[in-house]
Amino acid sequence: MKTKTILGIVLLGALIGAALFLIPGKLNHHAEQRAKLISENEPQGGDFTLTAVDGQHSLSDFKSKLVLIYFGYTYCPDICPTNLGNLSVAYRQLTPSEKQQLQILFISVDPERDTPARLKQYADYFEANILGLTGKPEQLAEIAQRYGVVYAKVDDPNNGTNYAVDHSAFTYVVDQQGRLQTQLPHATRPDQFVKTIRHYLNKVAPNTNE
Repeated sequence: MKTKTILGIVLLGALIGAALFLIPGKLNHHAEQRAKLISENEPQGGDFTLTAVDGQHSLSDFKSKLVLIYFGYTYCPDICPTNLGNLSVAYRQLTPSEKQQLQILFISVDPERDTPARLKQYADYFEANILGLTGKPEQLAEIAQRYGVVYAKVDDPNNGTNYAVDHSAFTYVVDQQGRLQTQLPHATRPDQFVKTIRHYLNKVAPNTNE
């Protein structure tokens, strides 16, 4: 995919996404209400195992790598393309060595429609070595709880299978030891992603010989 195409996706998504977040509406209202269901404690993160097109993957499989995790869904009209588009632009600014030390995970909050094959096709579109993951609804709910993720299907009998899923839009940063370090807000700019990635890649690892 050409850079011009990626930038076009980012700009379009940013405009729509900004409108959704700045103008009080259905998405923000639902997300705010459902946020009350999540513990007020700081998200703990932790290991998990989910399914990709080539089989099961665990977060611990990527120990020694910096991991960025984003929760969304492939039918998302604006929020997900904005975040993943910005990540794609950031990824292209990294050196080959930095790319080898990074893994981006895209976890679906719409297991009903997002098959592993569809997730791979969607993730590959951004050309940023993104691994698409899904699982059983109860698995996803438990992982989301630990990471402080809020999501819910928008019930509308008139939409049938063409429904939306309200979801929070943070990118979670997990260090090389598998520890959740921080979360980046919706529409984080590519340069901010690059700065965060390099900050954690350049942190000195603790001396295990002491």
